[in-house]
Amino acid sequence: MISYLHKTLKKEGLSRRNFIQISSLSATGILLGLGVTSCGPDGKEVAGSWQPSVYLRIDSEGKVIITAHRSEMGQGIRTGLAMIVADELGADWEKVVVEQAVGDEKKYGNQNTDGSFSIRMYYQPLREAGATARHLLLAAAAEEWNVPASECEAKNGEVTHAGSGKSIGYGELTAAAAKLPVPNITDLKLKDTKDFTLIGKETPIVDLKDIVTGKAIYGIDAEVPNAKVAVIARCPVMGGSVSKFDDTAAKKIKGVLDIIELDSGGIPPQLNKPMGGIALIAENTWAAIKGREALEITWDYGPNKDYDSEMQTKEMVKSFESEGTVRRKDGDVAKAMSGASKILDRTYTTPYFAHGMIEPPCALANVKDNTCEVWAPIQHPQFAKDSVVGALGLDDKNVTVNVTLLGGAFGRKSKPDFIVEAALLSQKSGHPIRLLWTREDDIHNDFLQGQSAHRIKVGLDKKNGVVAWDHHAAFPSIGATSNASVIQPSGFEIGMGATDLPFNIPNIQVETHDAKAHTRLGWLRSVCNIHNGFAIGSMVDEIAVTRGMDAKDNLLDLIGPDRSLTFDGIVGNHFNYGESLEDFPWETARLKNVIERAAKEANWGQTLPKGQGQGIAAFKSFLTYVACVVRVAVDEKGNLTIPEVHYALDCGVAVNVDRIKAQFEGGAIFGTSLGMMSKISYKDGRAEQDNFDGYRIARMPESPIEVKVHIVESSEKPTGIGEPPIPPFVPALCNAIYAATGKRITSLPIDLANTTA
Repeated sequence: MISYLHKTLKKEGLSRRNFIQISSLSATGILLGLGVTSCGPDGKEVAGSWQPSVYLRIDSEGKVIITAHRSEMGQGIRTGLAMIVADELGADWEKVVVEQAVGDEKKYGNQNTDGSFSIRMYYQPLREAGATARHLLLAAAAEEWNVPASECEAKNGEVTHAGSGKSIGYGELTAAAAKLPVPNITDLKLKDTKDFTLIGKETPIVDLKDIVTGKAIYGIDAEVPNAKVAVIARCPVMGGSVSKFDDTAAKKIKGVLDIIELDSGGIPPQLNKPMGGIALIAENTWAAIKGREALEITWDYGPNKDYDSEMQTKEMVKSFESEGTVRRKDGDVAKAMSGASKILDRTYTTPYFAHGMIEPPCALANVKDNTCEVWAPIQHPQFAKDSVVGALGLDDKNVTVNVTLLGGAFGRKSKPDFIVEAALLSQKSGHPIRLLWTREDDIHNDFLQGQSAHRIKVGLDKKNGVVAWDHHAAFPSIGATSNASVIQPSGFEIGMGATDLPFNIPNIQVETHDAKAHTRLGWLRSVCNIHNGFAIGSMVDEIAVTRGMDAKDNLLDLIGPDRSLTFDGIVGNHFNYGESLEDFPWETARLKNVIERAAKEANWGQTLPKGQGQGIAAFKSFLTYVACVVRVAVDEKGNLTIPEVHYALDCGVAVNVDRIKAQFEGGAIFGTSLGMMSKISYKDGRAEQDNFDGYRIARMPESPIEVKVHIVESSEKPTGIGEPPIPPFVPALCNAIYAATGKRITSLPIDLANTTA
């Protein structure tokens, strides 16, 4: 995932690191926008306002308009980014308006809202943008009053001078501020963290009122006059294609306007190419769906027609009997195992997971006069724009991608295949097209999180010390979606918790094995940290039981002394989410701290009633340290409830505390779904699940009753939030079940009825 993002940036001649460096150079005017015409997020000139940054305008009335260049899908990023700018600016939050940017990375920088790195990437540049504007407003006021700027204060939307008692609003200073020379970044004085008025405070999302009153615009809500509805019949087997079709009956359906065959993107299907199939264009949704049902299609099911996911899982497990590809090697595992007094040997498996978004993919496209305008719930608008340009053969400047709110995404909507479908159908039909995916379309044709198998062997010496860790993993790689020859995990996939194992064990070896992809694969919230974390966190609990140790004490003992990890034994580069270990070191002290905090808050070790148990796990993902304690209750009939969850996290500077808590509360529910009920399986090449009756997600009665989130106060650089709640939750849940029932969970989803103690 991250390597792909880097390639996208480099294609534009701009690396991620260079982008941040450029954004810090105000004198270039590239991102600060000084000396350029004041424009809105659509690029149109806005009269009567000053634009000291591409992310910021201030009008003559003092209104502060902040441009959100990342996509809002419930994580609160439109609010979080605005808070950073507004805090440094000293804006009156009541006068802040947030506008959504169109897809334009040349103007705004990276817009891909993926990988939990929006705040991490833009915290410093946005602070500098706000501070630059504040500096100029102070200078303008000081010049008007003929006083030193150091005697003035910018706060709550106005500049004041304590000595004279004078004050003036930002709006009145914009004309004068626009004429002043731009300060160098090195001359800027950023706020002391103790003076923050927004950052670190609980702030409701700016979209809250529109969302709860039904005024918010999601992808399905976008409107263009005379738009027609389209749905597509796609081959149920990945890599299949249309052999022949008869549309006679479909054309008789009232409201059907056109039937168009779409070519597939080839085998394997690319991240931005349609799967192909037969599209029905109609006056309304009902006619489109009924017309699709009336099509008679003969499919060529292609090379995956016999694919069976259960059979592949067995093959992956069997492959562990042979040597794999070494991905990390510390010490001599074989020698340590041969001298071990005890050996634990356990295999863990997970199924395919779908994203399960409440809003399936959808897009509105209007192609006319060699231009294309799109409205869509997309995480990566620039990728969508580039994909439309390539598919339709249009000039880049003639394609506009408008970003609506996203009704859930979790990584699925970073792939713009559905947008390309809508644009192609608009071009071919001559109509504005509203493309709809039904829930069945979504589940059958998702970019899934791949199924996995892990075998972990642990050697203990005569003193119960852990001397060896031997981890074998097999799962189809996301890379195979673009390159069918990829049959082993990439460095970033196995680097999500497996090769960067933080334990102080002298002998560690990690190997990967072949697993061919037979479906579309993509990143899903926390990606491979999900199954890596499940296997590792579960084995850690087994070690505690074998050693006769408290689970928390065992975890801390495995981590060992405080140190900065370098992972010298990794074959290839250590995956650190696109960051250097110098900028974002791997600190075991921070991981141990969240473990202690979570245990304390959860009253770890308390005496619980029969049928209840606590489980603990800790994981670092997306540069954030998280520990989780889950308490479960299992009644005599085997019914399981989750009375309480405690998270402790260290994400560096916490920008929007309200959204951080919400993401972890939602993460616990998402983790409950993955652990307890979600599963995609394949038989004869096709998904066996159709809708939320088959692919289940947690309902309210099944969700954790209370989720408490404890944020470590920190001045370290901010890290990720959206994805880190998932990896420690699932093993903590399974460990709690063991504590309550004595049943060890080794396969997801959890099936207590068929699990023995």
